[in-house]
Amino acid sequence: MPAIPDRSAPDRPAGRLRTDPDSVERDLAKLVLTVVELLRQLMERQALHRVDKGDLTEEQEERIGMTLMILQRRMEEMCDRHGLRMADLNLDLGPLGTLLSPADEARR
Repeated sequence: MPAIPDRSAPDRPAGRLRTDPDSVERDLAKLVLTVVELLRQLMERQALHRVDKGDLTEEQEERIGMTLMILQRRMEEMCDRHGLRMADLNLDLGPLGTLLSPADEARR
């Protein structure tokens, strides 16, 4: 015998959009910060690759390291300002996994 659906809960799509100004601003900030974090990670990986290859002078390595540390700090400040955690920026890409690698998540 088939189960009788529960009609006590309203029929709503699971991912219904919230359009109040606070959630729209927070969601936009989350999207922008996610893109910036993805770019920061790509720059960091490229810098590490160049360091491993020996393509950079010691001064360039120092400058890139400081720049990446400052950018990381600014990302954390922006997340705090918008009530987000760095882990909130990790998008589920379905069969591809998540946007941030497990090593990146462990750092946060």
